[in-house]
Amino acid sequence: MINNKTKYTQFIKSEAKRLGFLSCGISKAEFLEVEAPRLEKWLKNNAHGEMRYMENHFDKRLDPTLLVEGSKSVISLLLNYYPSEFQNEDSYKLSKYAYGADYHFVIKDKLKSLLHCIQDEIGEVGGRAFVDSAPVLDKAWAAKSGLGWVGKHSNLLTQKVGSFYFIAELIIDLELDYDTPVTDHCGTCTACIDACPTKAITEPFVVDGSKCISYFTIELKDNMPSEFKDKFDDWMFGCDICQDVCPWNRFSKPHNEPLFNAHPELLDMTKKDWGEITEDTFKKVFKKSAVKRTKFSGLERNIKFLKK
Repeated sequence: MINNKTKYTQFIKSEAKRLGFLSCGISKAEFLEVEAPRLEKWLKNNAHGEMRYMENHFDKRLDPTLLVEGSKSVISLLLNYYPSEFQNEDSYKLSKYAYGADYHFVIKDKLKSLLHCIQDEIGEVGGRAFVDSAPVLDKAWAAKSGLGWVGKHSNLLTQKVGSFYFIAELIIDLELDYDTPVTDHCGTCTACIDACPTKAITEPFVVDGSKCISYFTIELKDNMPSEFKDKFDDWMFGCDICQDVCPWNRFSKPHNEPLFNAHPELLDMTKKDWGEITEDTFKKVFKKSAVKRTKFSGLERNIKFLKK
């Protein structure tokens, strides 16, 4: 006879699938012992650059029970964003995750639906949803719950679908059956390290965020550093180089989430169009997009830097 813990675990995983998540793994909510010294060293080396928010809530980043009172389980979920259509080849490049609607809102809605389903089925279950906007080490939790392994480029990888997906969590006060980590399948491959034009992957599994093209084009508020001139490979928002060269991403399949489909104009725009982009066009093309984070002025700055 199936006990309640197993029954609830199976229910949660089947509901996650129904809501469109790629996969679902569950870990015990506890202190991340292995990650603690790594995070401390990364911060001491100033690898977060101007992302000072990474210094905040150090303890909460490592212990979900400090984030959600009485929490017992971390439910990790993956949502595919790999597109079926891509930008014009003669275009400044945008990271694939930003083609469609802002993932924060899309995923938050799905997580809330999942939590409501859990509460309707099981009863009073407390919890919180997290999508990349709170101090949660999402890749560590996803790896801990067997959804993949952290690759040399520091992204989560799976053998079946590569790495083009979002990671999100539900942290709840219900004990469940827990999954176990999978083995690392990067082997001797160094494709991501070799391909990074700014040498941001300083050693296997360690990314210096302050040298990453994504950091420069999204997080950095100052002027672009001149020493990286001609090293951006036409990326104006984010960067996918380390993922594009990864052999495991040969297995990426297009997503089936309509909200992640790109605005038609975005796919057709050329470098000339981007160079002449107006604020009105920006607002129309990126109306509900994560690109709004960099604002029109930020995107304009990035394009000017690429054109010089």
